[in-house]
Amino acid sequence: MSPGIFHTNLACIESLLQIPNTISVQKKKWRSAFVTIYCSRALLSIYKKSVIKKCDIEIPLSFSYTVIDVKPVIGSFQIDQTSLVELLKEKNLAQLQQLGGIDGVVSALKTGAEQGISSDDEEVAARREAFGSNTYTKPPSKGFLSYVWEAFQDLTIIILMVCAALSLGFGMKVHGAKEGWIDGVSIIIAIFLVIAVSAISNFRQNRQFDKLSKVSNNIQIDVLRGGRRQKNSIFEILVGDVICLKIGDQVPADGLFLEGHSLQIDESSMTGESDHVEINHGQNPFLFSGTKVVDGYGRMVVTSVGMNTTWGQMMSQLSRDSNEQTPLQARLNKLTSSIGKVGLAVAFIVLVVLFVRYFTGTTKDENGNQEFIGGKTKFDDILNSSVEFIAAAVTIVVVAIPEGLPLAVTLTLAYSMKRMMADKAMVRKLSACETMGSATTICTDKTGTLTMNQMKVTKFWLGKESTEQLGAYSSVAPYVIELFREGIALNTTGSVYRPSFGMEYEITGSPTEKAILSWAVEDLNMDMEEITRKCSILHVEAFNSKKKRSGVLLKRKIDGSVQVHWKGAAEMILAMCSSYYDASGIIKDLDDNQKSEFQQIIQGMAASSLRCIAFAHNRVQTEEVQDSDAPKSLKEEGLVLLGLVGIKDPCRPGVKRAVEDCQYAGVNVKMITGDNVFTAKAIATECGILRPGQDIKEAIIEGEKFRNYTEEERMEKVDKICVMARSSPFDKLLMVQCLKRKGHVVGVTGDGTNDAPALKEADIGLSMGIQGTEVAKESSDIVILDDNFASVATVLKWGRCVYNNIQKFIQFQLTVNVAALVINFVAAVSAGKVPLTAVQLLWVNLIMDTLGALALATERPTKELMDKPPVGRTAPLITNIMWRNLLPQALYQISVLLILQFKGKSIFGVDEKVKDTLIFNTFVLCQVFNEFNARKLEKKNVFKGIHRNRLFMGIIAITIVLQVIMVEFLKKFADTERLSWGQWGICIGIASMSWPIGWVVKFIPVAEKPFFSYLKIKKYFH
Repeated sequence: MSPGIFHTNLACIESLLQIPNTISVQKKKWRSAFVTIYCSRALLSIYKKSVIKKCDIEIPLSFSYTVIDVKPVIGSFQIDQTSLVELLKEKNLAQLQQLGGIDGVVSALKTGAEQGISSDDEEVAARREAFGSNTYTKPPSKGFLSYVWEAFQDLTIIILMVCAALSLGFGMKVHGAKEGWIDGVSIIIAIFLVIAVSAISNFRQNRQFDKLSKVSNNIQIDVLRGGRRQKNSIFEILVGDVICLKIGDQVPADGLFLEGHSLQIDESSMTGESDHVEINHGQNPFLFSGTKVVDGYGRMVVTSVGMNTTWGQMMSQLSRDSNEQTPLQARLNKLTSSIGKVGLAVAFIVLVVLFVRYFTGTTKDENGNQEFIGGKTKFDDILNSSVEFIAAAVTIVVVAIPEGLPLAVTLTLAYSMKRMMADKAMVRKLSACETMGSATTICTDKTGTLTMNQMKVTKFWLGKESTEQLGAYSSVAPYVIELFREGIALNTTGSVYRPSFGMEYEITGSPTEKAILSWAVEDLNMDMEEITRKCSILHVEAFNSKKKRSGVLLKRKIDGSVQVHWKGAAEMILAMCSSYYDASGIIKDLDDNQKSEFQQIIQGMAASSLRCIAFAHNRVQTEEVQDSDAPKSLKEEGLVLLGLVGIKDPCRPGVKRAVEDCQYAGVNVKMITGDNVFTAKAIATECGILRPGQDIKEAIIEGEKFRNYTEEERMEKVDKICVMARSSPFDKLLMVQCLKRKGHVVGVTGDGTNDAPALKEADIGLSMGIQGTEVAKESSDIVILDDNFASVATVLKWGRCVYNNIQKFIQFQLTVNVAALVINFVAAVSAGKVPLTAVQLLWVNLIMDTLGALALATERPTKELMDKPPVGRTAPLITNIMWRNLLPQALYQISVLLILQFKGKSIFGVDEKVKDTLIFNTFVLCQVFNEFNARKLEKKNVFKGIHRNRLFMGIIAITIVLQVIMVEFLKKFADTERLSWGQWGICIGIASMSWPIGWVVKFIPVAEKPFFSYLKIKKYFH
């Protein structure tokens, strides 16, 4: 071999070995592998050539190969996303073992079961880049054009398009191409305006729904990062995060079970199976995004997020239907359809009458000559007259269809949803906006809704001595204090974290858990970490609202003894005890007399609005535990009572006023709580649910007693009950069912997983935004974002406002429709032609009603709304009060406009064109003045609070400006003539009479029985 070749190869190798320091670890590994292979081949090539040159004999060479297995590594993680997805998707225990079990996966993900991942920005970014974020790719929302197409398919629009086509064709036939197109094209322009307004409104409403869904989906999750338990948005969860799960939580991502007790998951959202699945290390450590925790608690490590989860892949295929039709919208569509049918019937009658008049020779032309003479009239003249008659009928159909009604509902609901969000209420179902206005009973929780949910331990009883009698905790036997520390530290779902020595403790958990942990840390000097190290937990019975207690079975490492600790509702724990500790640590028997004394202590604390929690303990024989590796239940009798604590949770400021407002509005408020009778009574009295001097014998009941009543007894007593104490979620459901059967419209507040059935059963489910579990929120219609009962009262007010605003608009709309329909009908039958053209009527019906809807639909709630009793679920949509208000206005408008129609020319000395313009202008201005009357259905002063509604005043101004433009500048389009100042004054004078008429008619009393019930046609007006 020549030295040149050798030196060339050597130079190549040297260049390969000069690896710059800036190259990543991954690239360095690839380069090292390449260098190894290149060197091997180069040396082998040199050797072969040198051997062949030296001798011609072929020597068989033995080759040895080194196989280098270079695995691609994602960042610095030792496992890829595909493996993790497959592991959970297949629930593959064998693959999990190959990866080194759960500990192996935790190690590969560079996280820790106790510490979680670091909060460092670089690590968070690296994990997000390697495994993705916890967000889902949703199908694209419907575009604006799809809403335009939906609007085109509306029956009203189709009828108007047919009318436009007929008007265009007949107009050009009668008046020629130069002027005959105006009416038809005007209707087409009006149709496009209707479509544009409807499409824009629906498009904006859909966008608003998307914003609300982002807020409602932004769940806060308990996460361990850097050893600290903190709240994080579900969207910020990363692979490697350690998540703390408790009852009611939604599993935020796919992952593996690390540790926990009695953890049961509802996987029905994934599998459709209603049976709960037990999660454990041995058989089923797999947790899936979107499932719910129904019992127990635990921790999990996240292995897949976002689109890599099974839930993410499923959600990406679903699109939310935002075209939910509320009951009120359905009723209004029915009403619109009914009015349209009336219009068609009237139009048909007019058409028949006009043809009969024409062919019998009654119809005269402008010169007074008979228009039809049998055998002499030309076919073209007959056709032209027929076209005019059809055009008159079409005009009547146009005026009969109230296009503004569906738009008014859409605007009202969209506006109220937006405003309710600002008032701390997030609407999840549109129908709840209007149903809430009909609510007759509200069943509310106590904790966090009526109270502030800021709990603090204010009383401590050890034996029969309180802290005031003991003086200080130093006088209590150290052994008893240690038992308290042990029972609190290990029998909890909360946690205590201290970033560093000298800094304040960070305590997490439910408000009750936080109160007890704070007391134990501050007053009992509890070191949670030390106690956790000294003991190992054998079994846990997690707290739920049915059992009202939680227990833990633990083993002390120092002596191997097994202890059981219970914590829960004081009277329930007391019933499980047969002895108690005194302050000296001496165990004393607990006979019936002693129990009676303890019950009096509990009742005394409860009467002071304190929540009473008791602690009990006992030693368990080791043999009892060894009989079963996983005991199904802990020892529940023969316990030793450790002591009692009283937790104060003050009432929310303003809650008493809110309860009084509801009661004044005819809405019954019932408190359903898990606390005992005495605490419940104290809080209910403080909040105004129970009134001073009220007979409490039937007003307060325990859940168990209510449950054990017969069906008849429950139905008889349910209305009288104001407070239900010691209730389970089943009792709450039972009460809701009873109230609904009695005809009540029921609103229910709830925050726990077990409240879901009652929230679904109620007419309006109100979940709590702060303390509410995800299960409760998903079952509810409205989420109260600040957990405050005052916000529930605000929602009630908004519900009534929605209903009231729509009734105002219906009254306004029907006045327009009735007046226009009668005027055109009478004029067409008597004179053979209509004073208001199709374009003018569309202007009144569309522009006026659209702007009217916007003005009346955006009125804010007033105190007056709470002065009336609730509207029942079967109450008519158009009430007697509305008929009283609209019929006199319609009759006045009909009378005035018919006088103008038949005597206007002689009264004012004007020609036909100016007379028709006066009729049109007066009619429109009557609606402007009547819009003020529509603001108040019952109050005589319609101007009250008008200065606060700038939108209303702005819309009135815009309407007047547009009317001036129609009359003065769009002569050909609107078929009008310019009016003088005097003529404008006459129109305004006639229209302004609407105000005194509106004031006078409100003195007329009305019957409660719906007017149309006498005529047996109420189905059209309900």
